[in-house]
Amino acid sequence: MLARSIPLFPLPNVVLFPNVFLPLHVFEPRYRRMVADALAGDRLIGIVLLKPGWEPEYEGAPAVYPVGCTGLITHAEPLDDGRYNIVLRGLDKFRIVEESEGPGYRRAQVDVLLETIAADDRTPIRGQRRRLEALLTPAIEVGSDPVSCTVDHGRKKQDLTPLVPPSMADEDLVHTLAQYLSLEPLERQALLERDGVRARAEALVALLEMKELTTAHAWKRPRAH
Repeated sequence: MLARSIPLFPLPNVVLFPNVFLPLHVFEPRYRRMVADALAGDRLIGIVLLKPGWEPEYEGAPAVYPVGCTGLITHAEPLDDGRYNIVLRGLDKFRIVEESEGPGYRRAQVDVLLETIAADDRTPIRGQRRRLEALLTPAIEVGSDPVSCTVDHGRKKQDLTPLVPPSMADEDLVHTLAQYLSLEPLERQALLERDGVRARAEALVALLEMKELTTAHAWKRPRAH
């Protein structure tokens, strides 16, 4: 594992995955300063998910999940009033070892959790990809908001534009779906914490199959009159 010190950007409903892009609007003064410092340095920010119950302590340092993902600022648009529009590209998972107070924002010493795909994992991952495509290709609806991808399991499907091109690498497809499908933040966090792409793909398939089954049962229930 590789250790490094990074600024932390805690968010209540966003989980970043490796090699997936994330647009963000940064408006709080402490995080505007964090972005400015990152742009002057290595352009890295650690995205972490806030634990439930964060609201009363938000101005301080509410609890976060220890596993997050570093993001590289690939695009930054400074606005006249000091806010930023930025785009991050997910790099590596990390685990927080120790937090420290930065210049107005949170920082942490983290262990980078490198994920490599073994040769004998490639075939199972490709099988999970085919299952994901079978579950989602006819049912993905992409909205104007890049985070608003939904899956409609209970009704007749239309022939909609695929979310990802066939040429996308298997691991990138898994991570893109995990980040942008209409999942609960804690479901995304659980997927990020899975140990490796193969386990993450299997967990994502199982999660979507469970949602499909639950939705199908809900549509079959008799309605009260």
